[in-house]
Amino acid sequence: MRLKIKKSDSYKFSKKYLELISKSRVYDVAEKTPVTFATNLSSKLKNDVFLKREDMQPIFSFKIRGAYNKIANLNQVQQKRGVITASAGNHAQGVANACKKLKVPCFIVMPVTAPEIKVKSVKRFGSKVLLHGDNFDQASKKARQMGKEQELEFIEAFDDPLTIAGQGTVGKEILDEHNDLDVIFVPVGGGGLLAGISAWVAQTQTQTKTKIYGVEVEDSACLAEAIKADKRVRLREVGLFADGVAVERIGKNNFDVIKECVDGVITVSIDELCAAVKDIFEDTRVLSEPAGALALAGLKKYSSKISNKRLLAISSGANVNFERLSYIVERSEVGENREKLLSIKIPEKPGSFLKLCKVFGRSQITEFNYRFANKTDAHVLVGIKTENEETFKLIKSKLSKSKFKFSDLTKNQISNDHLRHMVGGHKSIISERDSERLYRCQFPVRPGALMGFLKDFGSKWNISLFHYRNLGAAFANVLIGIEDKSKSKDALEKHLKSLDYSFIEETDNTAYKESVSYTHLTLPTNREV
Repeated sequence: MRLKIKKSDSYKFSKKYLELISKSRVYDVAEKTPVTFATNLSSKLKNDVFLKREDMQPIFSFKIRGAYNKIANLNQVQQKRGVITASAGNHAQGVANACKKLKVPCFIVMPVTAPEIKVKSVKRFGSKVLLHGDNFDQASKKARQMGKEQELEFIEAFDDPLTIAGQGTVGKEILDEHNDLDVIFVPVGGGGLLAGISAWVAQTQTQTKTKIYGVEVEDSACLAEAIKADKRVRLREVGLFADGVAVERIGKNNFDVIKECVDGVITVSIDELCAAVKDIFEDTRVLSEPAGALALAGLKKYSSKISNKRLLAISSGANVNFERLSYIVERSEVGENREKLLSIKIPEKPGSFLKLCKVFGRSQITEFNYRFANKTDAHVLVGIKTENEETFKLIKSKLSKSKFKFSDLTKNQISNDHLRHMVGGHKSIISERDSERLYRCQFPVRPGALMGFLKDFGSKWNISLFHYRNLGAAFANVLIGIEDKSKSKDALEKHLKSLDYSFIEETDNTAYKESVSYTHLTLPTNREV
């Protein structure tokens, strides 16, 4: 989605940031990072593409700028008492690094689900760490409580003028080096980086009228929803794959500036995000974290219908969890529209597989899963590597001519996250019950999480399907089938709402109807058949 912002005619809220950015105290710890030309991307996208390399900061993220500027501007009494904050990642490292440099006592509350690599990094800077709660909101509540009790200054992650100004130095550096850009793309979580960059760029350009676009993940688009409503709104659910931008509501100070200085916001899928991670690696040999590649994903989407423009994306961070790499690799091909996923119904008789394979010809098969459905039919889940959309259209045409019924599941998240990875029995067993309801939810990745979930769920309803998948994030995706013999949807949903988990029903999902309980005949990725 691409949403334009109707900017106000004044810089009522933005004007003060020119001086604040100019006076920002960031370079005691932060680096003036380079702007690099992305050769491969430029050739592929038919535009000149540049990357602002904030992944090269000492903590591998831009967050050091705002954190240091805020803490450096505290008075002596505040610094002596110490500071506290809540974070699961980059902000925590920025605060810890700043406090070490300034010799300020530091306490950081992190969720128990925070990756161990980030917890260790914070401790190495000498900060005290308390692990509390399963998510950021719980950790933040605890940190604010402790701050009041111990008279510690709470350091906001994004919604503070001095934090915004520190992040705004990124925009100043960009224009100092390149004052002729057509569009700058900025990742959006709480909006501190976007507000800071746009406040400087919108008010100081001397040559080209550079546009500014914020970029969000579809499942955590708090800015897009705020623009639609013309006010800040709190998201009911926030996707956690791009944990660095997983924010429920845009910051107040940030939103005021954004409405004056930003041209629009673009949302991208997780698949498009994964493809952007791959693109950054191919041009820089740096493994970006998902949030770090977000701006580039938006740039790619924007550039699809233009050429010969000068475009810049903020490469905002490289604190990637190693466990997440397999999922990123898997989904990057789909994000680049180079892999398609089809569910195909074939006759359960000799020669059916051969007939189907003839349709594919020399196409590169990335995955092949088969499940017996009944004595007359079988279902096959096939991953196909395609060079372009025309190749895929040709395959679908051949399938139709051969009288194969099929569904395109390429963008079906239930299929991508769960069903293509499952091993199970015959669908006929479930069909006889005719009472199974399917839900997806998330629960924290920590010891005892599964046991806690099952205890909370109780024994009144039978679990008929369960698939857990850890993507290397703080929360894991769960797919659960529940046998509801009474077929009382109201009673079941009342029970689910009483639990401390967010359930979304997927019973009518096409992938589930066609493909539940695959028995795998999985071929290695990139092997031709």
